[in-house]
Amino acid sequence: MPLTPRPLIYFLGVSALIFTFLCGGCGGGLIKSQTPPPPPEGANEWTWMSGSDTWNAVGIYGTEGVASTSNVPGARGGTVRWIDAAGNFWLFGGNIAFSGSGVPGLGDDLWKYDVANSEWTWMGGSSTPNQAGIYGTKGVSSSSNIPGGREAAISWTDPSGNFWLFGGIAYDSLGEYAADINDLWKYDPASGAWTWVSGDNLNALSTVEAGVYGTRGVPSATNDPGARDGAAGWADSAGNLWLFGGNGVDSTGTFGALNDLWKFNPAAGTWTWISGSDTVFASGSYGVQGVPSASNMPQARERIATWIDSSGNLWLFGGIGWSATAAGMMNDLWEYNPASNLWTWVSGSNTFDSASVYGTEGVAAASNVPGGREVAMGWMDSQGNLWLYGGLMYGGGEFSDLWEYTPSNNMWTWVSGSSSFDQAGIYGTLGTPGASNFPGSRVGAAAWVDSVGNLWLFGGAQQDTQGGGALNDLWRYQP
Repeated sequence: MPLTPRPLIYFLGVSALIFTFLCGGCGGGLIKSQTPPPPPEGANEWTWMSGSDTWNAVGIYGTEGVASTSNVPGARGGTVRWIDAAGNFWLFGGNIAFSGSGVPGLGDDLWKYDVANSEWTWMGGSSTPNQAGIYGTKGVSSSSNIPGGREAAISWTDPSGNFWLFGGIAYDSLGEYAADINDLWKYDPASGAWTWVSGDNLNALSTVEAGVYGTRGVPSATNDPGARDGAAGWADSAGNLWLFGGNGVDSTGTFGALNDLWKFNPAAGTWTWISGSDTVFASGSYGVQGVPSASNMPQARERIATWIDSSGNLWLFGGIGWSATAAGMMNDLWEYNPASNLWTWVSGSNTFDSASVYGTEGVAAASNVPGGREVAMGWMDSQGNLWLYGGLMYGGGEFSDLWEYTPSNNMWTWVSGSSSFDQAGIYGTLGTPGASNFPGSRVGAAAWVDSVGNLWLFGGAQQDTQGGGALNDLWRYQP
């Protein structure tokens, strides 16, 4: 069963006592107990921070490089995102409903959001979508270089603060569209220059970009992952970039879902095929839940939620899983330990289309679990907990539920949002947190965590009982 690239946008209609030590005039120590202070304003609430509360809003670009409170990216999904050293949020491209020129398509526009000043800045690229990539010379940075318009690419931020971008459904150097690509790019925020690092500058309709796997576990300058979109990506503390799965091209040139795991070493400029299959539609090998094993491996899949923890372990959840004869939404949670090269099936089901078990809102339970979904949004907080929002269920319904997973007790908690599908957002007042506010059902949004642990969410595609479209709203959730 061939699997062809498809567009991402779905345009359908503790408490505890606090003990303080106080020194008395006699020089003795006094232990005093007191109840904790109330949570700060906005705790456990969503705040609508920027953008429109309606679908398909047109972008306001302003002047390139100049911040303004009136600037805002156009409604879109499938964008990639980064955070810079100063804590600013960045996004690139995506499937744009309406750009600054009023034209829909795949963007190559680069944006920065200043959290402190609540301002967007258009940093580069075009205000008109569907632009060809300008590659220049491989390995040489240039202010004129830029990746072509694209969606469902993979992104990383390395320890030096450089932004990385791989593949997606894209426009290539010839301006051709509609298939995956395997180009790897680096962007230096300090210089504003892009560098084409590896891969090809033509998409898979122009030339079949089959993966060059080499020998498992052995880096090589000739290795290259095949063209793909909707893969998972992580950057480790040593600066290596990790890539898993997606919808793309295997070692034989066949399109389909993948479960290959790759590592790119920027210093050496080499890819290493680490684990998984070099052919499409590989079955998962789950083993025993909670037990790492050399034989464990996630099912081939795409549109995956990802996290990396403080120990450098790579996590993934769900996505749309594929075999040669069937497909469905997954709700399995996996952990990969790079040091041991072992996968562990942590929670969820090893079958397609499992339903959510919500339990009681705000209460963790061993039986709770999010249902199978793809293109959900994920965060990792400062305590090492995983957060998950929204996504698409099998058959088209969209989630608006917010979940927290605590690795220390292996429990999910349904935190907020609805247990029903296709819910409209409740925006409240711009900039004001509210107990009833929430972003509504959506897929393919961008997600960030700020320096104080707030979760941020931008855009995506939405459908509800009144219809659907793309969004450009920016939200903050304060745990």
